[in-house]
Amino acid sequence: MDIVLLIKAAIMGLVEGLTEFLPISSTGHLILAGALLGFDDEKAKVFDIAIQTGAIFAVILVYWQKIRDTVVALPTDKQAQRFALNVTIAFFPAVILGLAFGKAIKENLFTPVVVASAFIIGGFIILWAERRQQKNPSSSRIHDVDQMSPADALKVGLVQCFAMIPGTSRSGATIIGGMLLGLSRKAATDFSFYLAIPTLIGAGAYSLYKERALLSLADAPMFGVGLVMSFLSAWLCIRWLLAFISTHSFVGFAYYRIAFGVVVLLTAWTGTVTWTE
Repeated sequence: MDIVLLIKAAIMGLVEGLTEFLPISSTGHLILAGALLGFDDEKAKVFDIAIQTGAIFAVILVYWQKIRDTVVALPTDKQAQRFALNVTIAFFPAVILGLAFGKAIKENLFTPVVVASAFIIGGFIILWAERRQQKNPSSSRIHDVDQMSPADALKVGLVQCFAMIPGTSRSGATIIGGMLLGLSRKAATDFSFYLAIPTLIGAGAYSLYKERALLSLADAPMFGVGLVMSFLSAWLCIRWLLAFISTHSFVGFAYYRIAFGVVVLLTAWTGTVTWTE
């Protein structure tokens, strides 16, 4: 058993869980962390996607009551049926575009410079969205996910597609996009979590199946460590975020994104850090 490899897997799992549901891009952080750790070969790329499943188990645990009630009521309750339909509608745009362009994106955009640039641009978009809502607090017309229409869900699903650009942030795209589309900060965050369940489970399962030739039984400990660390850190992060957004905006995350992106670009330009391309 390679202890060093397991330590790297634990670090990557921790990074995944802490960043998956914050508007700061888990993929971007994983690419950058993998570059620093030398954990960035083809198998590592599969690992990065697969361990998202651990973070999703944390979402299911935190939102278990709502998920269970929806499943139980699904055969007879129209509200439960509409909620399930909305999640399904929002899920499909990313599936279609991911299957069509996923390979090209992975081959050409998964680089530290692209990630850093997306960090900075995304940061400015968050600042714009927050200032827009501050100037017009009544712009939020949806305060609960059960108030969403199928059209609202489709729009959020289309916005989620921007997250295929590494460094954009899936949660950032859906939360900030949802806010711009009229959802309250709480409703946008909740729907982002629910939408993450099929999106990330589907991406993880597809990646494992597609790249199964790269994997062997000997990789099980590495994936197991990553999944456990991803689950634990994501569970803590989700609980913290839900409390945080009740009294705070996302402005702090915007400044973090901008500063982090600038640091990566400067270190790459000066040669202080040799980021793997």
